Amino acid sequence: MLIKNARFVVTPKGIEKNKSIVIEDSIIDSITSSTAGLDKTGDVIDGSGSIVMPGLINAHTHAAMTLFRGYGDDTPLHEWLEKKIFPVEEKLKPKDIYWGSLLAIIEMIKSGTTCFNDMYYFMSEVAKAVKKTGIRAVLSRGLMDMDGRGGERLKEAVSEMKEWSGKPRIEWMFGPHAIYTCSEDFLLRIKDLAEKYDKRIHIHLSETKKEVKDCLREHEKRPAEYLDDIGFLSDRVVAAHCCWLNNNEIKILSRNGVSVVYNPISNMKLASGIAPVFEMMKKKVQVCLGTDGAASNNNLDMFEEMKVASLLQKISIKDTTALKATDTIMLATLNGAKALGVDSGSI
Repeated sequence: MLIKNARFVVTPKGIEKNKSIVIEDSIIDSITSSTAGLDKTGDVIDGSGSIVMPGLINAHTHAAMTLFRGYGDDTPLHEWLEKKIFPVEEKLKPKDIYWGSLLAIIEMIKSGTTCFNDMYYFMSEVAKAVKKTGIRAVLSRGLMDMDGRGGERLKEAVSEMKEWSGKPRIEWMFGPHAIYTCSEDFLLRIKDLAEKYDKRIHIHLSETKKEVKDCLREHEKRPAEYLDDIGFLSDRVVAAHCCWLNNNEIKILSRNGVSVVYNPISNMKLASGIAPVFEMMKKKVQVCLGTDGAASNNNLDMFEEMKVASLLQKISIKDTTALKATDTIMLATLNGAKALGVDSGSI
């Protein structure tokens, strides 16, 4: 296949002008200025006047929560979860997850997302929706043990992972929900399984002030300090939100190679906080970008997320150079690919 005469091509090295892209066996073979002889074989796409860029990677979402769009608006996170989301999630059936995920995938594809990192329930249903649509996904069954059912959920997670192992376009993680829904023993069991099966770990971290205050009261440490102290953190961990990190916690995440997912619109809607992205990037923490679920965002549009991501950092630290457009594109593409361990994110 040949994409001919693209006006702009977005690459990790910058934006190249008036280039053509040669694709062999679904892999980009070369970016070239000359198309002599190339347009005589295979399919040719006229790229005139177009931008060619990597597919966007939504590094943290809950796809089936499209079913809850607009539900429980104007409510703080913990009240939103405990009084609105958790009770209605208990009523969900597998078919609900399939259709909610399918709707989410359609929305994501329409707005340029080609890979997403999902944490939810009945993940085999999400995998079926992924298989049907052609998108790529990294899936994790949400894990909690606050109600005594942690072992049951963990068995389900391993079973689903094994069922879909080796299937194209689908990878798996383990998904402990958060430190306030998972005990220390449960977190360490998950860490051990992730090492056993060579998988990554997807967790919410330091999303709200309440989470930090509760952790200080219970463990006399802040959330990232607590996870570091119990030996949970490593370069396998992908931590969503991280709105309330202090300088020491940023250093801890950097030292352990933890990737962070910035979710600006969700954090604004739930008034959770503003992640110190600029500081994290200065300390070499790998930051990527996600929408969170549609219930806490209202859409899954990564272009909108990129715009807000950049503007929010600029105003929060009063620095117009914070999170430039080129940096933001990297958060939504190559950095996401690195965090999720997928072979994509760049041209």
